[in-house]
Amino acid sequence: MENTNYTLNRDDFRKISNDQKDSEFIGRPVVTYWSDAWRRFKKNKLALFSLTLLGIITLLVIVGPYINSYGFDQVVGASNTKPNAEFWFGTDDIGRDIFTRLWKGGRVSIVIGVVGAVIGTVIGGIYGAISGYFGGRVDTIMMRIVEILYSIPYLLLVIIIRLAIKDTGYAPLILAMTITGWCGLARLVRGQILSLKEQDFVLAAKALGVANKDIILKHLLPNTLNVILVSISFDIPGYIFSEAFLSYLGLGVQPPNTSWGAMAAAAQTKFLFYPYQLFFPGFMIALTMLCFTLIGDGLRDALDPSLRD
Repeated sequence: MENTNYTLNRDDFRKISNDQKDSEFIGRPVVTYWSDAWRRFKKNKLALFSLTLLGIITLLVIVGPYINSYGFDQVVGASNTKPNAEFWFGTDDIGRDIFTRLWKGGRVSIVIGVVGAVIGTVIGGIYGAISGYFGGRVDTIMMRIVEILYSIPYLLLVIIIRLAIKDTGYAPLILAMTITGWCGLARLVRGQILSLKEQDFVLAAKALGVANKDIILKHLLPNTLNVILVSISFDIPGYIFSEAFLSYLGLGVQPPNTSWGAMAAAAQTKFLFYPYQLFFPGFMIALTMLCFTLIGDGLRDALDPSLRD
């Protein structure tokens, strides 16, 4: 092949004019994964409205019991008084203010939902990550344990725990609901870890001698946050409904405490005569669960990388 020599000279170069300085300008600002997810979440007007409404409900359950001067367990008027200027939501069968009891009960219901979801997320996330990361016999044994827990009747488990623990508070209730409540998330996280553990960043961490514990906690679990956050948003209304169902059966929160489920259970026998006593707690249960569900839908769409625009 013939070699040709080319000599550079000044005529081969020209100075760029000032109007061409921005030719390499990046038109779209650099954003992080979470800021981009928040941008896409805000585009979902229904999810954003649900988040705002949930914030209002949370504020009311915090300050609502102190808006008027009535205690949630005090007899302040005649029994079964209909809503009026003095008692905004009326009174119950022994004369307690329903407005105050509604927000007091909401505090218990939301706390049970949030705490139960957090406990289930921590246990399920770590358990699923360990199972998926080590695989093999460890994975087989751990998944069989999950299947055994799934096979235990939920209501029977709650009854046994309530009888074994002589406590009328809601700590035993949270314990009963979270014993098997983490199993679903454990399976989801395990599936994510199985697809992540062969990625190059995990192989690089192993090559550098990073401990298995640090690989799981610092490298793998952070990459499953999208699945975990969506799961939490769906688990919270599930725990709230479970608490309401158990309180309706008399296995939930016990007097003098109250919750939305306990209020609905107490009002169902008088529904035909005083429907407002069942309407308010029932409406708040449905509204709160709907808000969390719509927020979960919005998070699922916002955190899905395949939907990025």
